[in-house]
Amino acid sequence: MDSVQKKVNAMNKEMDNLENSEQEQVAEESKKLKKETNRKKTDKTKEELEKTQAELAELKDKYLRLFAEFDNYKRRTVKEKLDMMKTASHDVLEAILPVLDDFDRAKKMATGENSSEVFPEGIALVYDKFYSILKSKGLEPMDSTGLVFDPETHEAITEIPAPTEELKGKVVDTIEKGYKLQDKIIRYAKVIVGK
Repeated sequence: MDSVQKKVNAMNKEMDNLENSEQEQVAEESKKLKKETNRKKTDKTKEELEKTQAELAELKDKYLRLFAEFDNYKRRTVKEKLDMMKTASHDVLEAILPVLDDFDRAKKMATGENSSEVFPEGIALVYDKFYSILKSKGLEPMDSTGLVFDPETHEAITEIPAPTEELKGKVVDTIEKGYKLQDKIIRYAKVIVGK
């Protein structure tokens, strides 16, 4: 019986060893699984972090672009308002230009050599005052006679043979003066061009 007991004890020991070895394998497998899970979690966390950082960078870029666009809009709006204020009197001054033309013609006729017309001193004072007021509001006459014809500033009424060789392609006479308001042309000069 002793030998049977020894065999049972040996078998029990072997079973204990097997159980211990299986437990060690299970523990080792469990450790590997935990490490793999932790590695996957870390990789997933890194991916999420990278994705979040990319989204943040994209949102910052959108914010900066939007801010720059708004800043440009504000500047453009202010510039448009200033331009509008400068040229607010455009319509009124344009309507007054024929009166100024009439004054110019009357003065020119009265100061001509063979003229019997008189340009009284009082009217000359009114003309000078009227002209200085318009000038103070930003109205400037454009010189044309003798200059090279420029379609950007002149409107050609007709072409005539040039009286001299140097007047070819140039303005021979100005029929109606051109005017600028704050460096913006409000009326083009009507001219006769030499060909």
